[in-house]
Amino acid sequence: MRVLDLTDELGAAAIRALMGLGADVVRVPAGPPGSRAYELHWYAGTRTVADVDLDSLAAEVDVVVESGPRHKLRGLTPDGVSRWPDLVYVVVTPFGLTGPRRDWLADDLIAASAGGMTWLGGRADGPPKPPPRESALQLAGVHAAIGAYLGLLAGGGQLIEVSAQEAVAATLETGAISWIHAGAFPRRSGGIYAHVAHRVFRAADGHVGGGYSGSNRMWTDLLAWMSETGEAEDLTDEKYAEPVFRWNSRPHVDAVVARFAARRTAAELGAEGRRRALPWAEVSRADRLADNPQLRDRDFFIEVDGYTDVGYAVRLPASPAVRPCVGANRMQPLSGLRVLDLTWVLAGPYATRQLAEHGADVIKVESRHRQDPTRFQPSMRLRPDAGVDDGGYFLNFNRGKRSIAVNMRLVEGQEIVRRLAAECDVIIDNYSPGTMARWGLDHASLARINPGLVAVSMSGVGQSGPWRNAVTFADTLAAMSGLTHETADPGGDPQGLTFGLGDMVAANAAVLAVVAMRSEGRGGFVDLSQLEAMASAMGPALLEQQLGAPEIGATAERPNRHADRAPHGVYPACGEDRWIAIAVLDDAQWRTLADLVGLDPELRLTERKRHEDHLDAALGTWTRTRDAAETAELLQRAGVAAAVVATGEDLTEHDRHLAARGFYPVLRHPLAGEVRHEGTVVRLSRTPARIDRPAPLLGEHTAEVLEELLGGVTAGPTVLE
Repeated sequence: MRVLDLTDELGAAAIRALMGLGADVVRVPAGPPGSRAYELHWYAGTRTVADVDLDSLAAEVDVVVESGPRHKLRGLTPDGVSRWPDLVYVVVTPFGLTGPRRDWLADDLIAASAGGMTWLGGRADGPPKPPPRESALQLAGVHAAIGAYLGLLAGGGQLIEVSAQEAVAATLETGAISWIHAGAFPRRSGGIYAHVAHRVFRAADGHVGGGYSGSNRMWTDLLAWMSETGEAEDLTDEKYAEPVFRWNSRPHVDAVVARFAARRTAAELGAEGRRRALPWAEVSRADRLADNPQLRDRDFFIEVDGYTDVGYAVRLPASPAVRPCVGANRMQPLSGLRVLDLTWVLAGPYATRQLAEHGADVIKVESRHRQDPTRFQPSMRLRPDAGVDDGGYFLNFNRGKRSIAVNMRLVEGQEIVRRLAAECDVIIDNYSPGTMARWGLDHASLARINPGLVAVSMSGVGQSGPWRNAVTFADTLAAMSGLTHETADPGGDPQGLTFGLGDMVAANAAVLAVVAMRSEGRGGFVDLSQLEAMASAMGPALLEQQLGAPEIGATAERPNRHADRAPHGVYPACGEDRWIAIAVLDDAQWRTLADLVGLDPELRLTERKRHEDHLDAALGTWTRTRDAAETAELLQRAGVAAAVVATGEDLTEHDRHLAARGFYPVLRHPLAGEVRHEGTVVRLSRTPARIDRPAPLLGEHTAEVLEELLGGVTAGPTVLE
């Protein structure tokens, strides 16, 4: 792929993702360079040119990627169409190209706040804060990279847009859908998950991420570990064996587990957790990340200009092209693509849902004997009256798919799935390493009968390496990757993340792998490590350890400050626990804000950083008595980046911009009735995504699929259920 790069910070992650997959990139910088670490991480390997004719450069490439505020896009005509109609032109803007807020400004803080992610982070007694390392912009950028490949697969030119706000709003796990289904939304809790029993615990010398949700073994084996050393206290009482009682007693259970963890080192807890196949991990620091034995064994790190940097979210295998897939002028980019989905919970289902939105026929394999946990876990049903077929979590992440019931614990069931794999283009699983091979469903076995097959394995840490058998959840991956450590306020404990950001990052990497392999007409095995996907999201952190990190000036009370921007933070607004995010991106914005608030408009950045405590206090006093939404409107009209720190209720009920863009479409489910769902992120002008099929009932399409693909199947009574 040949790419013309016109990105600023909003789209930098798109360029790095494409470079990691082998793209040839010519860059025309959108502004002055960032720090040395920033430039090396996001743009190393690009060829930079300046003062050139963009049309001449565009004539030599397949894709143009641009980002920034709508009015600054060089490839967008005054009529809102692409300057290069025959090319795939991908744009990342703060709020999209349409809608009442299409001209609003944003950086990572504003996008994360407007999209609902900032609300989920921070201490309960402090201001909300987004995940570290510009996670909002990284999400937007990766979706743009996916969009570039989708555009090539569709054939012909088209305009493809990604809204940073929507990229965030689609990545909240239960942040918005809890409101849709239960009329409630999760609140920041300092790192304690609201829907699974996981959190950050203090160890004797540091911190660990861990818990006891998932299959019942996660509890029984943890309890056995604690009992062996006489530290289970009263948790051996039979009443705690009952999942609902245990969940309702979580504060007490967590307190006992916390005392157990505090008596051991973080390394000891991580190592013993891996040995026992329990989801526990030491909270790693950025300055120790390069020593991680699993990442080093898998050659994850790369060298950039003599420095060590984190690698890429996904690496593609070397394999020959089997059949061309680009330029077919399809109704949708993935029309005709058949995907066998052997995933569950979040990362895999979110990946296959995206494939379905863009035209793939996704066949989800499950059974009464091995249901997706989001069907049966009470905390994930989101509505108290929901059953296995209409829980809110399952509905949101499995729409657009067909479901077949095949008991893969039986040899007959495994044979049926092998026969189905022969008729599919893609197979995705998130089983533990070795499981697919034991069933004869590994890529090496299937490629003998289906040489063009793309197989993606989404295991926790990869198929190889000393930790290959580690059991991981989103919080343990974040802990291993270093991201959890960066959630700490200055002088405070790591807070962790209370939603599945790691799962979503891995899901996007899986989608990127599939569309990249398909666009090149290749089959092969993609060994996707969710840990590597998460570690790649550390941005320039590792380089900053070698080159020097910028002085931010953040405090426990003001955790959202920025090295090169001031004021920059989250401020109280009128109402209980209401907040507004404000980011002054340049001196002109400061003069505007200062005139509104009554501060000195002539202060330069260095002076504003020197007096940041005073300015933040004055700004907080000004915002405290004002409505957050009205203040954001006022500031954005004046050209200052700002947004409400949105809750799930704000997003789904009160955000007129998302409503105008149709971000929460309604699908009619046979049991749940009309239900709003989170929308698609990548918007293609000529071959748009389709959201028109609700999540399936368990085994709803078994007979249909088996007849269609295999001419029907005769099996024992316990095989197809």
